[in-house]
Parts: sequence; structure tokens; C-alpha cells
Amino acid sequence: MANETQKVGGIHFPFPFTPYSIQKDFMAELYRVLEAGKIGIFESPTGTGKSLSLICGALSWLRDFEQKKREEEARLLETGTGPLRHEKDESPCLSSSCEVASGTPRPAGEPAWVTEFMQKKEERDLVERLKAEQARRRQREEHLQQLQHRAQLKYAAKRLRQEQEETENLLRLSREMLETGSGAERLEQLESGEEELVLAEYESDEEKKAGSRVDEDEDDLEEEHVTKVYYCSRTHSQLAQFVHEVKKSPFGKDVRLVSLGSRQNLCVNEDVKSLGSAQLINDRCVDMQRSRHEKKKGAEEEKPKRRRQEKQAACPFYNHEQMDFLRDEALAEVKDIEQLLALGKEARACPYYGSRLAIPAAQLVVLPYQMLLHAATRQAAGIQLQDQVVIIDEAHNLIDTITGMHSVEVSGSQLCQAHSQLLQYMERYRKRLKAKNLMYLKQILYLLEKFVAMLGGNIKQNPNTQSLSQTGTELKTINDFLFQSQIDNINLFKVQRYCEKSMVSRKLFGFTERHGAVLSSREQPRLAGFQQFLQSLQPKATEAPADESQASAPRPASPLMHIEGFLAALTTANQDGRVILSRQGSLSQSSLKFLLLNPAVHFAQVVKECRAVVIAGGTMQPVSDFRQQLLACAGVEPERVVEFSCGHVIPPDNILPLVICSGISNQPLEFTFQKRELPQMIFQEPKSTHQVEQVLLAYSRCIQGCGQERGRVTGALLLSVVGGKMSEGINFSDNLGRCVVMVGMPFPNIRSPELQEKMAYLDQTLPRAPGQAPPGKALVENLCMKAVNQSIGRAIRHQRDFASIVLLDQRYARPPVLAKLPAWIRARVEVKAAFGPAIAAVQKFHREKAASS
Repeated sequence: MANETQKVGGIHFPFPFTPYSIQKDFMAELYRVLEAGKIGIFESPTGTGKSLSLICGALSWLRDFEQKKREEEARLLETGTGPLRHEKDESPCLSSSCEVASGTPRPAGEPAWVTEFMQKKEERDLVERLKAEQARRRQREEHLQQLQHRAQLKYAAKRLRQEQEETENLLRLSREMLETGSGAERLEQLESGEEELVLAEYESDEEKKAGSRVDEDEDDLEEEHVTKVYYCSRTHSQLAQFVHEVKKSPFGKDVRLVSLGSRQNLCVNEDVKSLGSAQLINDRCVDMQRSRHEKKKGAEEEKPKRRRQEKQAACPFYNHEQMDFLRDEALAEVKDIEQLLALGKEARACPYYGSRLAIPAAQLVVLPYQMLLHAATRQAAGIQLQDQVVIIDEAHNLIDTITGMHSVEVSGSQLCQAHSQLLQYMERYRKRLKAKNLMYLKQILYLLEKFVAMLGGNIKQNPNTQSLSQTGTELKTINDFLFQSQIDNINLFKVQRYCEKSMVSRKLFGFTERHGAVLSSREQPRLAGFQQFLQSLQPKATEAPADESQASAPRPASPLMHIEGFLAALTTANQDGRVILSRQGSLSQSSLKFLLLNPAVHFAQVVKECRAVVIAGGTMQPVSDFRQQLLACAGVEPERVVEFSCGHVIPPDNILPLVICSGISNQPLEFTFQKRELPQMIFQEPKSTHQVEQVLLAYSRCIQGCGQERGRVTGALLLSVVGGKMSEGINFSDNLGRCVVMVGMPFPNIRSPELQEKMAYLDQTLPRAPGQAPPGKALVENLCMKAVNQSIGRAIRHQRDFASIVLLDQRYARPPVLAKLPAWIRARVEVKAAFGPAIAAVQKFHREKAASS
């Protein structure tokens, strides 16, 4: 269908077809939020075109913002002076540097002529900066225009790359022919080449951070970041669908979009990708880049015996010329992750680094949650949020996502395994390690020993056979844990920085890969006390996986890699987290877990730096969690928060939500833990993820065959667990979901230590509103209703869909509970005190819909 331009409130919104009225309202409100620099909570049910509304609303604002900026620049350059205003005011500021000029305070009592002189100087400086920015922008725009018209040159560039590869192969063969030494000597060098496993000299803890992050050493390629929209969602499939919607939109041919992903998703080096684990892939990639830089510094001093290390040092896809080519191609035409991967393989360019190079000039950056919400990942990717727009979609579980992202659990088995591996490593290379390396390794060993002691275990005994005298769960504040474990005298910030810069876990993993879990007795004379249980710490290679889905699982990373995350978590402020000690009989099954109580500490920087933030989803009710736990605790003023919720596009009579209070025998329906009973299943949710598709296929076939069985098969019943594998992310549209029955209320386990601590934390930190439940109790109710709202939204997927929704528990009839249902469902809810009238209403609803369809 041809693109149409909709005018709403004086604003033109290009759209691929005539939008629904709720889409017009959505775009207009989104535009106002972005223009005013607000924090928006947007709710638009599935099937109402939320993605297109986000795309067309946000990019229409960006179009107008850029136009205003150009007009203001032209006016100031023409007159040489003008008012200086911040970009969140009515007239947008032209650069982030304007804040310095406009906000320069003048001393009290300063002579007028001095004030006037300084103001004119600031204005002249601004004009000069504007000229420089305008020149850079023109150069960038000209470059991008050339990219969009050079399709015919792609094949020539491909031929040139092939010629370069042939030349490189010839040079490589020539070098190998000139090398001296027999094949046996070369094999011996490979077997004995352990230098890459030895920790390099650790220079200083106060070394500049830029020097410690090789994968950020791209200063020569940095450029100014244009105003842009960052769009993030939970999964790569959701991001790919969003990119597909952008292509279909009126902005698809002109917008500069880049899709970002992790190394695990974007790596095209098969040797690195085969490592499987995300942590191993990250460390190997960074290690290769570090080796590249070290190789550049000392290229003239390299000896022939180091040629094995040279081969591993340089990733063939990390080529600046080819990555620049990939960056340009990504900006010239909208591409999703799969297309970036294909382009990277064809061009022999790294999509991970190439896509990062496209961030500064991009207008729309599409990325997963983790890259935006995790500060270290955000920094490593080169994402700058200052004065930018962030849209977080599918945000109904945003609080849980941030909490889970910064919570970490380590088992007693992992602690013992890391200790034994690190001790063997230190003993083997003790004479090669510098004093500072030995000092930090001993500190890490001490930390591991004390962690095991806190669980009641002994680091020198087998964790699998080591029984604990005390069992149960215990919670401690961070400070109490540090003091009681006797590690409060160790600077964890320095240990964390050492682990990052030295890459000790990466070296340790290579060491264990080469030598296995246990070294021979002649190589470890000091490890006699460990020989009895070291082998038991390693998984048996001959054991068959318990589940088919585990057979293709990635290789596990070094346990120390996981423990590093726990060490980092312990540097959190005392009031924002807790440490949970779980003692489960044996040491190997026991664990230490860091629980983040305040996710706002990791979200505060996002809302502080960004011009505007939009939190969107199909079901955002109840929104009080977002307002209190996330925004208020992050320092956001209430007047900056805007809520928008729209109805559904389906006709009102296409939905029948019922609350049934009693059963056939007139007994009240209240499915509490004490009263629950499980009905007989027909199709049920599988325990294994890989079986989900099989169950869904059988369920679909049964429904499709209903009309062919002459009455023998009248339908199908699928029973699922709330919060399970089928509770969200799967569309049960049309005949696959004509009735959703919610049995009972899915309250979380109130006895959970984590939940109890979270409730206590909220009761202590959040004010209690008059007439409202305590914040801790409200948390439990909101968690329940979020799960309900996500589950019952599975049935209605498009404008012509219809379904009945049955809430089978009398507690749903309570006004506070009804108030937390989505507005488009709440408006149609009918409460049925008896079972008979409820069933009659459902039968009538479906008979009428079947007759009209």
C-alpha cells in the first residue's frame, strides 16, 4: 500500500497506510515526550501496530529536530550572533558544547562592558564551532550520498578483495618456504609454546583505563555522534522484526540504521566462534586485539620462534579498510543482524567492530537490552547516551532484567575448582611471574578460600563428599559478609581491575585446556593434598547429557570467569544489595549469591544522560513499579514522567473477560497454595525447551483437524505454567487461542528469602501512600498481576481476532485487583458469582462469533 502522510496536531507523520486512531494518538504523544525531554511509559496492546507507531513517531521527531537545527545554524551563521538555549527548551541547542557557553556564570558586580565583551566572545566562539560542525556534517552527508549511489562498484570491490587475498596467500606460502627447520622442530615449538599462557607484567593499578581496554583503542576513528534514537528489545528475533518494520516504513530508504549485537552473535571467525561460551569468545577476541597492538609495538624485535604466537595474534577479519567498507554499507542501506553477518563474511570484515564504527553517524541504533543497560558493555561498544533518545521496547520485565543482569551466583564446586586450577597455575609458572602478579594471585586464592569457609567448607577437601554441619539459607549485608569472611582488608576494586587487565581467567582457561584438571605428580610436588579430589571437579567426558538440549551446549568457561562477576558485585554500595548464603548439605551444591535490591542505581545514568527515555510494551500495567522502583529511586522527578495507554483495535464485543467466583458445586473458587489441585492434562508444557516446538505442532495439528474428524475431535486443551516457556513470546492467534483460562492467581513464593529481602528493602526506602498497601506487599501483588496480564494477552493478536478470557478465582473480583488489569480488558470484565451463568455466557459468545466468521 502506498505511503500516506498523517497530520496530527500540526505534525506530519509519514505512515505506510492509514493508521488507526490510537496509532495517531500514540505518535503524537511520543513526539511531545521526545520534544519536551520527558520519560514516557507507553502501553499499546499486541496487534495495535506498536512498532510502526514507535518508528514513525520517533523518526518524525528526529526529522523535525534536524531541520530546526539546520535552520538555527543557518540563522546564527548569517547574523553572527543569537540567543543560546539548551536543546530541551523550545528552540533546540545546536551542540552539546552550547551548554558551556550558555551556562557560563558571570561574577557578581562585574562591569557591564566586561560582561558584554565576554558574551560577544562566547557568541563568536559558538559561531566558529557551528562552522566546523557544519563542515563535518556536509562532508559526512556527501560521503553517505556517494555510498547510496555506488551499488555498481560493489562487484569491482569484491574482485579487488579476491586479488588481495590471492596475493596474501602467495606471500604466506613464500614465507613458509623460506622458513628453516624441520617439521619435527616446528611441532616441538607448538607443544612447548606456553608463553602465551603466562601473565604479562602488571605495570600499575593507576594505569589509564584507555590503555587497559584494547578493544576501545579506536581513537583515530572517533567522530562526533549525531542526535539519534537507540531502540532496544529483549531478543535478537524481536530486533530483527523491528528492523523489518523499519524497512517497510516510509523512512526505510533514507534512515541510517545500524544493528548491534554481541561478539557471540556477530563473530565470523570460526576458530573464535567455536569456543561457544560468550565469555570465552569475548576474552579470545580481546586477547587477539591486544596481541595485535603489542605486535605493532615490537615488530622489529620479534624472533622466528615466536611465529606461532604471531599466527594467533591477528584476526583476519579485523582489517580497518574492510571494516570501514562494512560500516559504509551498513549506513547506506538498512540491514539486520543476519545481513550484517553475511556482509562480514563476504567482505572478510568483522561485523562486531564494523557495526560499532557506524554508531556515530547512525540515526537509529538497534541493540539488545544488555548492551544498553550494562554500563561496562555500553562503554565498550562506544555508545554515548548524552542528549540522545532511548526507546526500551518489550519493557514489562525491565526491572527483573536489570536485577538479573547484575545478580550472580557461584557454587561451592566452582569456588574449589577455581582455587585448585589457580594454585596449579601459580606453582607451574611461579618462576616466570613478576612479584605483582604473584601478589594478586595470592589475594584471589585467599578470597576463594574465605568464600568456601563462609559456606562452612574446607578448600582442601573434596566438595562433592564434604558434608556441611549447618544447612539452610542466610542473608547478609555486603559489609557484614566482607567483615565476617575476613576480606574487608582487601581492595576488591583493585582485584577486579587486575582481573580485567591481566585477563587471568583467560590464561587459566588456556592452562587447564592444555594440561587438564590434574598435572602429573612430578610437575606438582606441592599439591599432594589436592590429588584426591581434583579429578572429581571436572565433568566426565564420557557421560551422556541428561537432556538432548544439553548435547549442543557451549563449552563452559573457566569457573574463575564466573567468580569475577561475583567479585565485581561485591563492590556495590552496602544498601543496594545482599549476599545470600545457601547451604545445601554438601559443599558442591551450596552457593553464594549476590542479590541486587536497587536496580535504579544502574538505570540512573541512562535517565540522567539521555534527552528522553521511552519505556514501551504491550502490557505495562501496573505501572507503579516503574514509577517507584525504577524512576523515583533513580532521581527522576514525578513531573518528568508521562504515561500513555491506548485501547485495542478489536471491536469491544470481540472479547469476553469473565471472573468466575464459584464452581459447579457452588464452592468458592480460591486457588491458594493449600487448596490447589491439578486437573488431568491433555497437552502440557514440556520441561525441555527443545520440546516446545513439538508440543505446539501437535496442538496446532489437532485444532486444524477439528473440522475434518466429523465431530470426533472438537478442540484441544494446552496447559501451561505462568512464567514458563509458553507464557509469553508465542502468538496464539485465531483458532489457536479462542479461550484463555487463568486458574488461580500466580503469586510468587512469599517464603523466598530473595523476595522477603526485596520487600523489606522497599518498605524501608519507599514512602507508603495514604490508604495504600505497604510497598513490599504491593510488589508481590504487582508481580502477580504482571504475570496474569502477560498470559491473558496471548489470545488477541490482530484487529479481527476474538477470544474469551476466564479468570477462575473469586479474588479477581476485588476492585484493587481489577484496577491492575489492562484498561481495554478491564472495561469489559463481567463478574459471575455462579458457574452456570458463566458457562452459558461463554457458549453464547462463541456461538455468535462462529456464526459471524
